[in-house]
Formats: sequence, structure tokens, C-alpha cells
Amino acid sequence: MAQIILEVPDELSVALAQVGDRLPELLALSLQQPTLPAHIYRYILNFLASNPTPEQIAAFSPTPEMQQRLRTLVERSQIGELTEKESLELDEYERIEHLVIMLKAGSLQYLTNLPST
Repeated sequence: MAQIILEVPDELSVALAQVGDRLPELLALSLQQPTLPAHIYRYILNFLASNPTPEQIAAFSPTPEMQQRLRTLVERSQIGELTEKESLELDEYERIEHLVIMLKAGSLQYLTNLPST
């Protein structure tokens, strides 16, 4: 295991002493960046937090920016030019798409059982 010597302010030194042997884990977590930009997760979470109706769930779609990025990733994947980071990004978009499909499928029963007017 490598050893690193750092100079830190006294107040940070006190905080680091309190985490003790969890410091390597905390450093590793702090270096991990989300696969997608935070505003994409926020867009989805804000939608879900708005308590959408089944109709709104059925109409939910990615932003034009998200759609364009996804098209670019799929095109790059098809020609074999995805970087490792882009591959992870595409995987994350696919996971989100799967969740949205499950949400829409769960709302389908409410949409098909609506009384006709």
C-alpha cells in the first residue's frame, strides 16, 4: 500500500482523525464522479417529486440535450469508437431508460382503465 504525506489545516486534521481508518474509503468515494452530469439526475428526480399523473408519466421524455447525447453515444458505439467513460455513460442512460419504461408500464393500467367520456 502506498503512503502519502499531506499538509492540511489544523481543523481538517481534527476531522480526519475522527474518521480514522475510514479515510481511504472516504477518499475513494470523493474521487468518484457521477457517470452523468448532476442536472440529468435532478431533471428526473424533480419530475418524480412532482407527483406526476399517469398521463404525465406516459408523456415523460428526456430533454433534447439528453436525446442528442444519447444519439451520439449510440452512434459512437455502433462504429466502435466509445471510450470507457462513454461506455459507462451509455450504460447509465440505458439503466435510466429501463426505469422509465417500468414507470410507464406501471401507469399503463391507470390509463387503460379510464372511463371514456
